[in-house]
This record gives sequence, structure tokens and C-alpha cells, in this order.
Amino acid sequence: MTKETKMAAPSAETRAALGEVLCAFEAFKDANDRRLDEIEAKTAADPLLEEKLARIDNALTTAQARLDRLALDAARPGLEAKQRGETDAAWEGYLRTGEAARLIEGKSLSAGSNADGGYVAPAETEALIDRLLTGASPIRAIASVKQTTAHTFKKPISLGGAATGWVSETAARPETGSPTLDLLDFPTAELYAMPAATTQLLDDALVDIDQWLAEEVQDVFAAQEGDAFVNGSGTDRPKGFLAYTKTANASAVWGEIGYVATGVDGDFAASDPVDDLIDLVYAPKPGYRSNARFVMNRQTVSTVRKFKDANGDYIWQPALSSGGPATLLGYPVTEAEEMPDIGSDAFAIAFGDFRRSYLVVDRQGVQVLRDPYSAKPYVLFYTTKRVGGGVQDFNAIKLMKFGLS
Repeated sequence: MTKETKMAAPSAETRAALGEVLCAFEAFKDANDRRLDEIEAKTAADPLLEEKLARIDNALTTAQARLDRLALDAARPGLEAKQRGETDAAWEGYLRTGEAARLIEGKSLSAGSNADGGYVAPAETEALIDRLLTGASPIRAIASVKQTTAHTFKKPISLGGAATGWVSETAARPETGSPTLDLLDFPTAELYAMPAATTQLLDDALVDIDQWLAEEVQDVFAAQEGDAFVNGSGTDRPKGFLAYTKTANASAVWGEIGYVATGVDGDFAASDPVDDLIDLVYAPKPGYRSNARFVMNRQTVSTVRKFKDANGDYIWQPALSSGGPATLLGYPVTEAEEMPDIGSDAFAIAFGDFRRSYLVVDRQGVQVLRDPYSAKPYVLFYTTKRVGGGVQDFNAIKLMKFGLS
């Protein structure tokens, strides 16, 4: 007997947000169709119509972002109810009052390795921070995430070379060739935030201090992660996928990110720009396309939203149900503001299976140092976690270069 799982019905707010997206997209299509008709008839569109289209486009972007946020909030698993035992009571006592002597004596908390002191947060607090980060950090949400207890996560990668084949039950098994392996290193680097609280907030027994701390650090952590996962140098921070050597796709080898060029400096091809996107879709091997997605910033989304295919259908489509993503050529779209704008030789669009391509490494242990002295009358919470990241499969992601070659 199979167990049936029922999906929770979308909230009224989510249904309203979905309606806003669909209405805005219909208005967008109507205005853009009129713009295209005017360009075809007069070689230029009415500036007032261009202004109207821009306003509708902004409204559509805002509505889609709101719908995406509501979907993430609904899908995010809640933190399990805590057993308010010794560890949780000790942790809450430390955050609210700084009382720590009995904590160490009772071994309720683990002292951090920071030179300035501090304590390692309980696993529940760390899990809550990580869950909130997944919703706020777009690349983390689509990448693979591994936890480690070491400063550097090492991953062996097979580059092919091992022989394989079919044999009958009694046939001899020929000796296979040795595989070619590469060892990838993903060092972790320290990420910190320092939220401030008033003594009144800490004295309020109704305030969930864990939730407050997690929400205060999530936006700061997410902003730093977002930039590092895309553009990071790999020195004292993760290495972003745009920081690797980029080579024309036909010539790319392991360790390089392949790209396809539009053939136009700083723009799509003037005729049939959709063909550029189709070329990008077919740049990865077939095995990587089934779970692939586009990654670009909102300015680039605004550009491709106006494109139609040969049948006159818009290639960008909003989510048609709550929790579903917007799509481009049928593939999900992730908006990452750290991606560059379309410009001369810019790599403004990425496409591929990011779950297979990019790896985020979290070193276990979030450390918190309570500081009631440096910013009186506020109490600072110096919060740190170690995060690494980098490309683990260079074949799984491809880029679009807005350049001649």
C-alpha cells in the first residue's frame, strides 16, 4: 500500500501573487507586441510606449520576485521543535545574559577556536541559519552542498579512461584500464556578520533569540556568498564559476569553462537573437541538459523577456503555478544579481546543471561571540562560519559571451 502525500494548498497571498504575475505578463506582451509592430512599420517605437513597457517590465519583475520569495518560504522546512534541555537553556542564557561559567563547567556548550573566544552554536541554530541562507542565496539554492569537519574538502574526480563493457555470465573479465583521476581542493574561508541587539530585545522572553540571530545574519551572509560563488577569486573566499579560465566551447578542456559567443560585441545577434540562446542550450552534452537552468541578473532577464521564437511565442514564461519557476525556452531561470550586465565581452548568461557543476562546502560549526562592550548600549554578536566553493564538473556549465568570438 503506497502512502499518499498531500501537498499543502497555496496561501491566499501566494495565489494573489501568482495572479499579479500572470496579469503583468499579459500587459507586458500586449505592450511589447505594439512596440514590435511600430518598429516594423516605422523603424522606431513611440518613446511613450517604450516607457510604458519599461514600467510594466519592472512591475513584472517585482511580482515574480515576490512570488519566488513566497514559494521559498512555503517550501522551507520548519525547524524541529526543540527539546529545551540543558544545551538549549545554556545557549539561550549565553545569548541573553552572557552567562558562561556554568556552561563550560557543565559542558553544555563548546568553546570556539576564535582567539577572542565565543561558543559554537547548537546544531539546531546552525541548521536554521543554513536553511534561511538557502532561500536567500540563489547559487547555494541550486548548487550541491557538502558539510565537512576539515578546513579543506578534497574530492577525487574521474576524468575518464577506465574501460567498461558487457560480458556473459561465464565469460572471462578482461583487465580494465586505470582511470585518470584529478583531486579537487575546496578550502573554506571565514564569513562573518555582527548583528546588534538592544538589551530590551534580549530581556523579552517572547523573542526567539535563535530565530532573531539567524534572520539578522542571513542577508549579510547571503550577499557575501552570492558574490563569491559567482565572482570570488578563491583567495580567502570561495572561487566563483566566472573566475575560472574561459575558453570557446569547442576548444575547452578540463579545468576551463566553455562559452559560446553571440558574434556581436556587447549584444545579441541583431537577427534571430533566440538562436544565440539555443546555441547555449546545446553547448553542454545531453546528459547535463535534463536538469539544467539559466542563470542571469534581472537586467538580462528584462532583455530576453522580449524575445519571441519562430512561431511568434514568447520564449520567457512566468511560473504557471505557485512554487514553479519562471522559464526560458522551457528551462528554469535563476536570477543572480552578481552576474554581469550584457556588455562588451561580458559573460552575462550561464546555463547548465548547477547541482553537478558547482559545489558549496560548509564547515560544521557556527561560532558566536557575545560582545556587550564595543558598542554600548548595544550588544554585538560576532557570528562566523566557514564556507568554501568551486566548480566540481567543468562540463556541466557553459557561458554566453557577448563578443565577436
